[in-house]
Amino acid sequence: MTERTGQAHEAGTIDRLMAGWVADVETPDACAAHLLCDRWPADAVAFRFVAEDMSAVDLTFGELADRSRRLATGLAARGVTRGDRVPVMMSKREELVITLLALWRLGAVHVPLFTAFAAGAARMRIEGAAARLVVAEPRQAEKLTDIPGIEIIRTGPEWDALADSAPLAEDVAVGGDGPIALLFTSGTTGRPKGVPVPLRAAAAFAVYLTCAVDLRPEDLFWNAADHGWAYGLYYGIVGTLVLGATSVQYRGAFSPATMVEVISSQDVTNLAGAPTMFRALAKAGEVTEDAPLRLRRVSTAGEPLPPSVLEWGRAALGTEIRDHYGQTELGMVICTLAHPELAAPPRPGSMGVPLPGIAAEIRDGQIAIDAASPLFWFPGYLGEPEKTAERFTPDGRWYLTGDTARQDDDGWFFFSSRDDD
Repeated sequence: MTERTGQAHEAGTIDRLMAGWVADVETPDACAAHLLCDRWPADAVAFRFVAEDMSAVDLTFGELADRSRRLATGLAARGVTRGDRVPVMMSKREELVITLLALWRLGAVHVPLFTAFAAGAARMRIEGAAARLVVAEPRQAEKLTDIPGIEIIRTGPEWDALADSAPLAEDVAVGGDGPIALLFTSGTTGRPKGVPVPLRAAAAFAVYLTCAVDLRPEDLFWNAADHGWAYGLYYGIVGTLVLGATSVQYRGAFSPATMVEVISSQDVTNLAGAPTMFRALAKAGEVTEDAPLRLRRVSTAGEPLPPSVLEWGRAALGTEIRDHYGQTELGMVICTLAHPELAAPPRPGSMGVPLPGIAAEIRDGQIAIDAASPLFWFPGYLGEPEKTAERFTPDGRWYLTGDTARQDDDGWFFFSSRDDD
């Protein structure tokens, strides 16, 4: 199925599109690189990389396909094969997404490393993934040199030489259950746990971007979250690739002023980011009702925004800030939906209703997700069956988030507190 995002706006097509995405990823011969890159027009822009001076470089799907095939050959020559877990520690740059597609062509598993990690946090994830090879920028590689038993491929001449290989002849199919990433939870309440992300999770990412974010082919989408964590990886890279959409990747540091400059200089129409970003922007006074930005859709996830920021958003951003809820183990599952077929005005303090394809309710005060939902994909924590079992009811039917909430008579969820990481 090769329909692009805009076709979701024909009346009554949500269920059909969801079924198509699920069918795409569930086939035994499903190949990540085909689903995320090769089926889209070669001249369509996959990513726009924006530098601190606001100059931009576009990477098309055709360029991404060719360059990732060449790098895949080079990585295969270094011994990367199906199932290998390969940590990647890079900022938002072309080499990052090319490396990810090259790994997926080989059936390998991407392990994201946040570039702000200290050496100990990076080492825990590298060792937890049982990795033997890491791809990193030179300044990030300096954090990793004391880790025994790993080989480091650095961007620059070494990476370039691998990327100058002949194109890979044939991609490796992994099927819907084949992992494409291994993320570790944040570890704020205990040791981080490894979450394998199977290829079939891509269908859930597509539904979220279509139904909750209302991503359309004419949009220029900027998910300002970092790809080292779930929201940035799932919806700033994987999800946009599933839909054939264009994703902005800003290479500089965040500030309210630079955020406004990126949106204005690049004509961003659809924006997503953390609540802290919007609070900082509102406080800074860079954007006001008298000097607004004109965005079509704005989304946030992580914690509820206060009513004052929501009111500021309507006036200063040109649209409501819609809150969403999810976890590393789930992706986004409860959302203030924005798609025209599903949209309702946001309710202050609420993160919304279950995403199409997800069933949720409150059990013993906490948010519970029906594991039989078509878009539920969590396969369990890597090597931790006891921790996995703790997340489910005894009959295995309900996944227990550990996050407390209440639900009103209309089915809207209101977050109370986060008990897990």
